[in-house]
Amino acid sequence: MASPVVAVNHLLRGIAGSFRGQHTSVLWRPRVLCNCILHRKMSSRRKVDHLERTAHNLRHEVISQATICGITNESDRVKRIRLAVANKEFTFKAGQWVDFFIPGVSNVGGFSICSNPGLLRRDGVIELAVKYSEHPPARWIHTECGLDSVVSLRAGGDFFFDPLPSEPAKNLLLVAGGVGINPLYSILLHVADLHRQRTAQGYGYEPGFVQLCYSAKSTDELLFKNTIIGLSQEFSGKIACDFHVTQQKTKISEELRAYVNEGRISEKILEEHIFQNNLCYICGPPPMIQSVSSQLINLGFPKEKILFEKWW
Repeated sequence: MASPVVAVNHLLRGIAGSFRGQHTSVLWRPRVLCNCILHRKMSSRRKVDHLERTAHNLRHEVISQATICGITNESDRVKRIRLAVANKEFTFKAGQWVDFFIPGVSNVGGFSICSNPGLLRRDGVIELAVKYSEHPPARWIHTECGLDSVVSLRAGGDFFFDPLPSEPAKNLLLVAGGVGINPLYSILLHVADLHRQRTAQGYGYEPGFVQLCYSAKSTDELLFKNTIIGLSQEFSGKIACDFHVTQQKTKISEELRAYVNEGRISEKILEEHIFQNNLCYICGPPPMIQSVSSQLINLGFPKEKILFEKWW
């Protein structure tokens, strides 16, 4: 019987040619914002799968087996899994996703990594936070996977933050909706690691100011909120966050009240967070991306400095 990695290589053979020769050292590759892309309708009702949707995205060469070594409930509908990665050459950039290959499941999952590259270097693990859906890979994570389950992974994606040590500081505006927080949380953790490295070693990339605006239906659905608040306190003046809830039905707790606003992320709020030398990363449902992008452009934010990752 073929090994999982051999089977994965066979599955990818048809698309591998489009990835050869691409450079992985660039900091970021802008995606042109275009109404025809965000508003384009499929000619049929067939749902495009992850591999087809991302066929032209950058991918790393290494495919690795990984063993699930931790499972927690991040919310009522989101499971967070930790995976021990077997191949020491497996790498990713903060903000990227993985092709997620499950033995016996024909559909390939595409899940943004919510941990940072430093955790992989230190402990050999990555983390994913996956919302329940009927899509077979997500359903498998919620109903069938267990500790010691083995899958295969390959990292990829054009949406990442990976500055070289010599590059000038960039201010980041991170705008997330729902589980779209995953790649932005990875970027936020990476920025915190860069701060700690510079403090400990006295050199390395010096991050600019980072502002996170994160919207969800309720405070219960604000993933990673305690860690995010902890980072804003640890790096006061360097990292800041504000949360937005759109359908809150219970009283907001005292410990969260200072960070939570009721209502959507508005143009007025975005205007408060536009600084010189900004990059903006947006991840969430396509309508939210369209709305936030349009508001930023109305405010004079350079279109080429808006990067986005859609989740479906």
